[in-house]
Parts: sequence; C-alpha cells; structure tokens
Amino acid sequence: MTENKAPASGSILVVGGGISGLTTALEAAEVGYEVFLVEKNPYLGGRVAQLNQYFPKLCPPTCGLEINFRRIKDNPLIKVMTLAEVTNVAGAPGDYDVQIRINPRYVNENCTGCGECAKVCQTEIDSAYDFGMKKIKGAYLPFEMAFPARYVLAPEIIGTDDATRCKEACAYDAVDLDMKTKTLDLKVGAVVYATGWEPYDAAKIDNLGFGQVPNIITNMMMERLAAPNGPTQGKILRPADQKAPETVAFVQCAGSRDENHLPYCSYICCMASLKHATYIREQYPDAQIYIFYIDLRAPGYRYERFYEKIKADEKVTFIKGKVAEITEDEQTQQLTVTAENAVTGEKVHETVDMVVLATGMQPTAANMTLPADLTVNADGFIINDFGKGGMFAAGCANKPADVVSSNQNATGMALKAIQSLMSN
Repeated sequence: MTENKAPASGSILVVGGGISGLTTALEAAEVGYEVFLVEKNPYLGGRVAQLNQYFPKLCPPTCGLEINFRRIKDNPLIKVMTLAEVTNVAGAPGDYDVQIRINPRYVNENCTGCGECAKVCQTEIDSAYDFGMKKIKGAYLPFEMAFPARYVLAPEIIGTDDATRCKEACAYDAVDLDMKTKTLDLKVGAVVYATGWEPYDAAKIDNLGFGQVPNIITNMMMERLAAPNGPTQGKILRPADQKAPETVAFVQCAGSRDENHLPYCSYICCMASLKHATYIREQYPDAQIYIFYIDLRAPGYRYERFYEKIKADEKVTFIKGKVAEITEDEQTQQLTVTAENAVTGEKVHETVDMVVLATGMQPTAANMTLPADLTVNADGFIINDFGKGGMFAAGCANKPADVVSSNQNATGMALKAIQSLMSN
C-alpha cells in the first residue's frame, strides 16, 4: 500500500527518535518548522529510555523524556512515525524525496493502554528492551511511560489463536490484525540523521566469556538490572542464581580501543562504570568492587569530581591493566579475572561473583544503507559536511557522546537544518 503525500519542502525529516532526535525535532518545530520524526522502534526515547540514571545529575529517564514527550504531544508541527524506517532518500538540499516503510503495530490509535490484550496472551517472547533478561507477553507495552502509549502485538503471534484472543479481549476495537506494511512518500527540504548507537556485541570478544558465562553481563544490562522497571525491579542480582553479588569486577574498554573490534574510545564507558559502582554500593554497602582499566576518562569538572568521589571509596579498587581472560568455577559459578597490573608488573587474579563489561558504542549507521551523499568514516560514524548542506548527523550518529553532549549537538544540527532551508 502506498500513501503519497508531498508537504512543502520547508519540512525537516529527523531519522531516529532517541534523545538527539527528540531534541532536533523539538528545536526545529518550536520555531515553526514542520518535522517528520521517524523511529524504527515502537516507542520514542532510544537508549536513554533504557537507563536507570544518567549524568550529570544521576536523573532517571523520566526527568527528560517525560517533558519532551509532552512537548511533542502538544506540538502539531511534529508528525511521529514509529516502527518506521527510511528506505530511500533522493534529491538535493531543499528538495529531497523520501520513502519510508511503516511496519504494522497491529494496534491502532483506539488503544487506551488497558492491558486486556496482554492478560489473555499466552505467548512469551524475549524482551529486547531488557536485553533478553526477561520474558514479556506477545502483546505488550514497551515500557510504562512509552510514547506513543500504545500496546504492540509481536509479529510472532499474528495468525495464531493468541492474536484472536487479543482481538476478542479488546473492548475498544484497537487490535487490528489486518494491518499491513505501508510505504509513505514525503518531500522534505533537510534531513537530520539521529540514528544513535548500538552496544557492541560482547560475544565477539572471545577471551571475556560473554554469552558463555551467565554472570558476565554488559554495562547496558547493568542499567536494566538497576532500573525499577527492569527484569529484577531494580535489585542487582547474579543472573545465574539471582543471588546478591558480594564482589563485582568492571572490565573497561571491553572491545573498545582494540583494532580487532572498535579501535576508538567510546567516551561514556568509564563514567558509566563509575556510576554502576554507585548502584552496587547503594544496594550492598559491604560489596567489594574492582575496576580494571587501561586509562580512565572523566571529561569535564563534574565528571572529574565524581571520579574523585569513587576513587576515595575504600570498597572500590582500581587496577590499571588490560584483562586477559575471565574464567568460571562451574561449581560455585564464581569468576576469576586475570590481568597484568601495568603499574606493578604483577599478574592479578581477582575472584568475584559477577563481571560487568564496559562495551563500547557502535553507531547504528554502520549497519544501515545511507544516501550516497553522506560521508561515513571507517568506524561507521556520519561525518558532517556543512558545505553540502541539506543532510546532517546529530548525537551519537556523528561521534560517541553522553546525553548532555548529544543534546547540545542536536540543537546545533536543528539550526543547521533550518539554515539550509533558508538558503534554498
């Protein structure tokens, strides 16, 4: 099915509905520009929505996202499309033809969020939102403050008795099992790619054991474990046996600054691990923490102060050295982290209950088909060429960045998009 619409070329397309995409869309729309916001997930918020807290104030995601969702809801100039992907962009600055594929949600705008469909659904699927650490129903609300606040039917249940039960349970005629993939054609004047990042696949780092040993997790999995809406309701527990960890090791640069994986520094990983240390210390005051690092990066005064605070904690031990391997005692499921202390030259063996890998960020754009006139570096980040105008990259689509830096950059890219429209 194709729906052809051709709004004025003064419109802006924002690809990606994470924190950078939200900021770009709002900054442009609130000065009077029509914005099309396209997100591949069934909800807005991106990686920030999955966090327990974020810097600099250690706020929960609700701090920023709730306000932005309200601003979007109240602004008629922003057209939101979820479960949507840009499949083609052609043309020139001021006159781009864009094709968007919108995948079926199987739930329409009549949805009130009552949850009756989930109650009758018997099929369970892995929760992508929780990195597979829990099961959810095949009819689900992505998370409690998801925007749009509508349930989703997983494609796995379409054509099954579960789908029929969901439809019959809905009193608002919101379940539409006949939804099909649609193609939408748009004409826009500028495009901002705010496609964000993906956690690097830690299973590719053979010597660190992720995916083979259950008590080895990633930094983003730790965020979900610590989150009140996470798989353990915010209680940090060992995945293998749901026991409280008494000793935890953090392995920095897991796949980052490594020519075999990600050759660059991902900027956020050091501070994320220091933040995670506070999660553990708050829940388990007697827990011992070991942080294995190559170098520690604390960019800016606030981050440096936070680092100094953690460094002063007698329960946190910093070990400068690259981890060579992590092994498991199959009987106790404890882990031994082996590294060479770069300061003393001694080989270190620390036995811990759980290991957290600080995996880096890989730009989502690295695995996308992008228009030919965009420049992408060897690592997959989009390089802004302001001389060309018309197309721009914001936030982590452009370079590794934290939430604050991403927001600042997104504001700048909104301005660049507006300037390009004014010059055409």
